[in-house]
Amino acid sequence: MQTSALLSTVLLATGLAATSASADTLQKIAESGQITVAYREASVPFSYLAGATTPEGFSVEITNAVVDAVKKQLKKPDLKVALQAVTSQNRIPLLQNGTIDLECGSTTNNTVRGKDVQFAINHFYTGTRLLVKKTAGIKNYADLAKKTVASTSGTTNAQVIRKYNLEKNLGMEIQLGKDHDDAMLLVDSGRATAFAMDDILLFGLIGNAKSPTEWEVVGDSLQVEPYACMLRKDDPQFQQLVNGVIGGMMKSGQFEKLYTKWFMSPIPPKGQNLNLPMSKELRDNIKALSDKPAV
Repeated sequence: MQTSALLSTVLLATGLAATSASADTLQKIAESGQITVAYREASVPFSYLAGATTPEGFSVEITNAVVDAVKKQLKKPDLKVALQAVTSQNRIPLLQNGTIDLECGSTTNNTVRGKDVQFAINHFYTGTRLLVKKTAGIKNYADLAKKTVASTSGTTNAQVIRKYNLEKNLGMEIQLGKDHDDAMLLVDSGRATAFAMDDILLFGLIGNAKSPTEWEVVGDSLQVEPYACMLRKDDPQFQQLVNGVIGGMMKSGQFEKLYTKWFMSPIPPKGQNLNLPMSKELRDNIKALSDKPAV
């Protein structure tokens, strides 16, 4: 089953899907006979739509592994699984109010968000860089002085580029897209000169672009941030299950195989290969199994 983003917005506004932040997620799932998991529409290669309606990606496969563990623990092999598209702006509210039960996408685990949600073991590390047209002649942030820079609403990247702009007194105008595709379109249409976002997502967007050779990722990485799955706070039983799944994948070698599939091999829909070796931070975390947030 796939519910619409519009429906989730209505539920959020009316409170029809409200639930306590300390609710027992497994009990909620057992009583309703359904688990609702989130996906992103354009977070390549983590969670995205390669076809009309079915999400794919690295984080989607982690989600599916968690769902399988929930079915096993609840002894409900026929448990209904509902898919809910989310954006950078609404993913946390929809988790808090019970519309979704789990979000594994491309969400940064940081201390500010940790006040509202619980994060699982970190499963990726990335940093903010710039997506530009090769013809623009942009090589680093100083080249963007007095120019318009796009980012995505509701992301840590938008905060990072605003802070950097103020600290360096670059006079950039920051324009926000509603999602990653929308922000990239701002650059493609000439309304912005660069798109500031996690570098891995930028490489994914290039691979799916109409003319990939027109684009490049440039600039220093402004910070290193971990990605992690989100669940509701104060729910140790569900947290233990989710971390058990992710930690088990990391210990067994399944996680590394999954990484190779999505970051070192051709992926849908165009057979692009990101050719991105696993970072030292992620290799270290396969051993540490840490959920340590970014500051």
